[in-house]
Amino acid sequence: MENRKVSLETLMVMESKEQRTIDPHVLPIYATSGFSFQNIEEGIDAFLNPSEKHLYSRFANPTIDTVATKLARLESYDADGDYFCLLTNTGMSAITTALVSVLEKGDIVLTQPNIYGGSTELMQRILSKFGVTIETIDLSDMDLLSQKLTQKEVKLVYFETPANPTLSCLPIEKLAALAKEHNAISIMDNTFATPALQRPLSMGVDIVIHSTTKYLNGHGNGMGGAIIAANNWYGKIWGHYKLLGTNPSPFEAWLLHNGMKTLSLRMEKHSYNAQRMADFLSEHPSVDRVNYPGLTTHPDHEIAASQMAKFGGMMSFELKGGFESGKRMMNEVDICQLVPTLGNVDTLILHPASMSHLHVAPEIRRQAGISDGLIRMSVGIENIDDLIADLDKALAIS
Repeated sequence: MENRKVSLETLMVMESKEQRTIDPHVLPIYATSGFSFQNIEEGIDAFLNPSEKHLYSRFANPTIDTVATKLARLESYDADGDYFCLLTNTGMSAITTALVSVLEKGDIVLTQPNIYGGSTELMQRILSKFGVTIETIDLSDMDLLSQKLTQKEVKLVYFETPANPTLSCLPIEKLAALAKEHNAISIMDNTFATPALQRPLSMGVDIVIHSTTKYLNGHGNGMGGAIIAANNWYGKIWGHYKLLGTNPSPFEAWLLHNGMKTLSLRMEKHSYNAQRMADFLSEHPSVDRVNYPGLTTHPDHEIAASQMAKFGGMMSFELKGGFESGKRMMNEVDICQLVPTLGNVDTLILHPASMSHLHVAPEIRRQAGISDGLIRMSVGIENIDDLIADLDKALAIS
């Protein structure tokens, strides 16, 4: 703009430009919905090459892109090839975007019963309305899976390991290879483990998703999700992503960026505390069973040990007194908090049957081992002796 004087009102509205070249030590938040062009030619080029230019923050944003690139590098750290990440505004929107991008009317999805209740509900209630069939089977039965994959309509195998909330584990490499052998896509939710403990892309999984709200952020102060896959998937998934509008805000991406800086340290402490807690609960007279892959008594311990660096901070356990004992115990804890999320630095407990899996059919819950008395626990990074004392007091009353 020429150096002519404008009115006070116009000056108030005009955007101020940075007056010097800067190199911020910490990633800045680009709180802008759109990006200006110097001329029409630059604008045309941006719309012709939207994956290479910034033009509108629903498509791409410097803060979001920077954080996404970092997460793609973490998740594909020991995988061959080039990978991308798209950040979304929630974990559910990551699941939705990924599934909608790869599925069509008439496709069949094979999945397991013991996954996050919201994922099951999305598939059963929403995807089924658009002609997608959901088959819930025991994905640990490789013979059954191989038989099901012979159906030409099977397009996708969707799974979690460790699963929410039973902590059952599946052999990632075998499952991904079997899907690939039958030209099916594999999508895995790696929220519980994070790339600090487990990297499914290096084991052959096609697409990895996360609720970044959980361990990747780690502080319970932001929402988000992520989709990570090889670059050949970019065009198809990004095309749906921009139209669905599932992008996060730059601020949420920035919070995720801060959280990931301590991910390795946090997962180390989460895993240590959870192992100690599992050992304690396994010996407690009020506890019927403990689901934690770090226990040698866990049916999938060897599978988890073969593909996880450590066993993570998630567990579930069943009280001998059932649902009523569970309610009494949860009402007596002081340090542990009754909160319907997981992966925070503080310890959180939840009752799946009445909370996270409330809308999952009872028969599917029972099939998955999610009883009415099951309690899920996200073990935090507090002093473990304090946590054990808190649980011991609460269990004595329950």
